[in-house]
Amino acid sequence: MSSNTAPLSTTRIIAITNQKGGVGKTTTTINLAAALALKQRVLLVDLDPQGNASTGLGIEYDQRNIGTYTALMQEAEPQSLATETEFDNLSIITANNELAGAELEMITDERREYRLRDALRALEGEYDIILIDCPPSLGLLTLNALVAADSVLVPLQCEFFALEGISQLVKTIDRVRRAFNADLHLEGIVLTMYDRRNNLSELVAQDARGFFGDQVFSTLIPRNIRISEAQSHGSPVLNYDPRSTGATAYIALAEELTKRNIEKSKG
Repeated sequence: MSSNTAPLSTTRIIAITNQKGGVGKTTTTINLAAALALKQRVLLVDLDPQGNASTGLGIEYDQRNIGTYTALMQEAEPQSLATETEFDNLSIITANNELAGAELEMITDERREYRLRDALRALEGEYDIILIDCPPSLGLLTLNALVAADSVLVPLQCEFFALEGISQLVKTIDRVRRAFNADLHLEGIVLTMYDRRNNLSELVAQDARGFFGDQVFSTLIPRNIRISEAQSHGSPVLNYDPRSTGATAYIALAEELTKRNIEKSKG
């Protein structure tokens, strides 16, 4: 990992989650991480037992012996968990099938909700930003992510019934804030799979902005075949086709996210 950026005194941790599958959650995590890594030191934490984020960054399965399961089970020093990718400034803590059993193994532990937070705290200052790719559920793994995170980014697909379930997620964030992590807040909602040829996409975007206001990012992530092709090649779209509309959108999203955080820190 290249280290041509100055270290920050704090590391921002963002959990990317939506309990509904097929919303572009992992796609957003991979490509936002790659876009942020153009200017910052980024760690992606793959907390989904399917391991799609690890695959999407070109990490072969036999290279995932040490990863998020190891972190949750506290079986290794956190500094040894990250795997460098072929992309400058971007590392990953990978996931494999063992992670699927982690919830059962942690269930009797009094501090089961804090396992990931404890591991990531040891990495404070080594990265500018950490993105956590959560599983498509609100179980113990996602709870660990919410307890560890500073904020939550929610991908929302521009399709029918998209807003259903978001209210439940917002309630979950509120419960986690009250019980485990008083500083947790909603980073924002990013609209994905936007198709300007489809009136429904625009209606969903309008509804989301009407309900959540400026918590919805201005950047729209388009439905773009190059994004899907990039994942099948184990690469972010920024690397696969940097001139595509998908790559341009994720660079814009990274810039908008960074600008928001700078404004918040000044405020």
